[in-house]
Amino acid sequence: MRLSRRGLLRAGLATTAATALGGLATGCGVPTGSTGRNMVLWYWSGGLSPKVVQDAKTRYDSAVNLQAIQIGGYYRSKLMTTMTGRAHVPDIAGLKGEDMASYLPNSDQFVDLRTLGADKLKDQYLPWKWDQGIAEDGSMVGFPIDCGPVAHYYQPAVFQKAGLAYEPEDVSKELATWDQFFAAGEQLKKRIPGTFILTDALSVFGISVNQTTKRYVDKDRHFIGDQEHVRTAWDRAVEATRRGLVSKIINGTADNTSATERGLLPSQLNASWAAGDIKLNVPKTKGKWRVAACPGGPSNIGGSFLAITKACREPEKAFEMITWMLDADNQAQGFVDSVLFPSTPASYAMKKLREPDAFFGNQITMDVFGPAAEKIPVAFNSPYDIALSTPINDELRNFSILGKDEKQAWKDAMSKCRRIADHLGVSY
Repeated sequence: MRLSRRGLLRAGLATTAATALGGLATGCGVPTGSTGRNMVLWYWSGGLSPKVVQDAKTRYDSAVNLQAIQIGGYYRSKLMTTMTGRAHVPDIAGLKGEDMASYLPNSDQFVDLRTLGADKLKDQYLPWKWDQGIAEDGSMVGFPIDCGPVAHYYQPAVFQKAGLAYEPEDVSKELATWDQFFAAGEQLKKRIPGTFILTDALSVFGISVNQTTKRYVDKDRHFIGDQEHVRTAWDRAVEATRRGLVSKIINGTADNTSATERGLLPSQLNASWAAGDIKLNVPKTKGKWRVAACPGGPSNIGGSFLAITKACREPEKAFEMITWMLDADNQAQGFVDSVLFPSTPASYAMKKLREPDAFFGNQITMDVFGPAAEKIPVAFNSPYDIALSTPINDELRNFSILGKDEKQAWKDAMSKCRRIADHLGVSY
């Protein structure tokens, strides 16, 4: 089975955590970039709309030869290695959202997009997304591509059979809180034995943390992963597991596909881009899904940026290309092609994004995703967040999958976080 975007995201997170101490080279001269008419763009599979990339090549052909290269494997590590080596550095580089905080301290390796007129376009983008591309010194490193508002994907026929609300508006209203969602999960498994409302506990934890205005390290470089917002998210994931609401079937397996097709896994909480994964992995369920609001409020997973490196010899032209590729019309195309949810609110009202989706029972899913994207809580993203969240996720997995004692798992997670914080120079 093809690796889902969630799998790719987790792979990227693991790489980031492992290389958290390895920043880009600073204080060095301008790297060797493209030559002649060539302008090189690095991104990853699914990172941009293929049609928009091709249209950009055609549109700017008289000025530059755009060479758009999809980089496989651990993208961030390859980009960092190339920039540190100061050779064959791309003019334009995609920056994954989960890695963004680790690029910002090295803002001197990128062109400040404000110097090219970016501020004039600010009002066209989601404010919280725009701010994620701004470094501490005020320079703008990343220009927004997409975001990943979270929603509740569910199978209405199964919910109706279990006596639950099943129309999207009713599900959004009656399962609006985590308590209501968990109660629905208990009713579901009672009425239809063998069913689960959740596919894994870690999604509850991650989504819950992202529903707050804090993460793991604050602006003063203090570890805050032991505070109430993280502990509440942890306790919520523990509760879901103890109440038997979480399936033990591993995501991405044939068993998972079979259970989903049979209606035993009729629900999942995931980002907008997961719609593509569902369509790809369980095509036989076409028409059997709907989309409702995420319990507990808006949350975001993923979403990326484009940046111009100091290697670029024509930053003005590169900026012109970036802003055209990522305007409202082309971001709408990105959603149609690659389920890249637009960071441009003007896209949400466009006809092409308001077409009924047959896979989701002809629902106009933008009515759910659009409002969520505009209400994502703003939180400070530290370059150390991933390194310090990894032990917590690992220990939660040890509890939910391997049966480790919950109190010991939390204690061990905090112990590991303290060691990592000491290593990173983060106080606690």
